[in-house]
Amino acid sequence: MTEPLVSIDEIRAAAVRIRPAVACTPLVRAGDDGDAACAFHLKCEHFQPMGAFKLRGAYNLLSQLPPELRARGVVAYSSGNHGQAVALSAQLLGMRAVVVMPETAPRVKVEGTRRYGAEVIFAGRTSDDRRTRAEAEAAAHGYAVVPPFDHRQIIAGAGTVGLEIVEALENLTVVFVPVGGGGLLSGVAAAVKALRPAVRVIGVEPEGAASMGASRAAGAPVTLASTASIADGLLTLRPGELTFAHAQAFVDDLVTVSEEQIRDAVRWLHRTAGLVVEPSGAAATAAVLGTGPRHDGVVAVVSGGNVEPDDFARYTG
Repeated sequence: MTEPLVSIDEIRAAAVRIRPAVACTPLVRAGDDGDAACAFHLKCEHFQPMGAFKLRGAYNLLSQLPPELRARGVVAYSSGNHGQAVALSAQLLGMRAVVVMPETAPRVKVEGTRRYGAEVIFAGRTSDDRRTRAEAEAAAHGYAVVPPFDHRQIIAGAGTVGLEIVEALENLTVVFVPVGGGGLLSGVAAAVKALRPAVRVIGVEPEGAASMGASRAAGAPVTLASTASIADGLLTLRPGELTFAHAQAFVDDLVTVSEEQIRDAVRWLHRTAGLVVEPSGAAATAAVLGTGPRHDGVVAVVSGGNVEPDDFARYTG
């Protein structure tokens, strides 16, 4: 039996559940460049306590674990932001957390995960490497596995981003959302389409990691041979079964952005709006600045801001 899609009621329940830990982030108007007709809005998820939207789904899932699983602890596999979100959520809820990260994980994300009290284990370079090691740790120690995107409680938590956008912007017409495994896109699209069916939802992928687009073209989830992009948080070889189903049901279009467009967006966000955003977090903005519409009803989700200072200086210099 196919798992049902996440409902607006689940997203609303998640919004109440995560309130103790998660910020309702602002919509910032930017981009007019002297012409008010070119202004659009940024949903600033990099203002979350650990610097990314991932806290919403992680806290939503961990806070619903039964006492026996809380007592054993959790294990997550992550390129960075999901790991930090699980670590912080576990800290807030008094749980042990182990996070499996790639050998290439940015230092700022590794240090953040450890700062929130989690044990970090390094395993390979791909999401498959991380998942395999996390599952082995779970089997050995009885940990609950906290997946990064393909879980309805993760999707429902991420969907609160869409709920906040709809509630904040009366004249909303289109939302651009960065895509890795698809958890954020799924949740935002589920919320937006439930409340404003006419609003368009557009997913944005790096050219070198467009697994959701390839899957849409094939009509089923497919696995890329490899991924490559400065947007390290979007390097997913394969979307989830559940996230793919949400994309098929709710997402109007998928577009890709180049490495140059992502760098330009990081620079533009800093120089125009004074925001420090990681490449993954700037992907949706890159799409708006490139070929997307620019007007007051447009929102680009800025999904994260955890970037190495040296890298950021290189992108913005």
